[in-house]
Amino acid sequence: MSLDEAARQLKMAGHDAQVAFDCIGLGDLERAQEHAVTLRAAADAAEVALSRALTDLTPEQAQSEGEKAIRALEDA
Repeated sequence: MSLDEAARQLKMAGHDAQVAFDCIGLGDLERAQEHAVTLRAAADAAEVALSRALTDLTPEQAQSEGEKAIRALEDA
């Protein structure tokens, strides 16, 4: 996995967290739970990608790759 994937997964986790939060406010607990499960899966995937990047990339490479990953998400 790459930093692109880590950033994408974290963005998805953030979205699922917001939807789960909104569902709680609406009393839709089943849907809130579904989104909580998917946010956990996305956060776990991001953690795996970041752990891999820590072992594979130098700090300079991480900075460059991280900047590219964020730009790609902003452009999407």
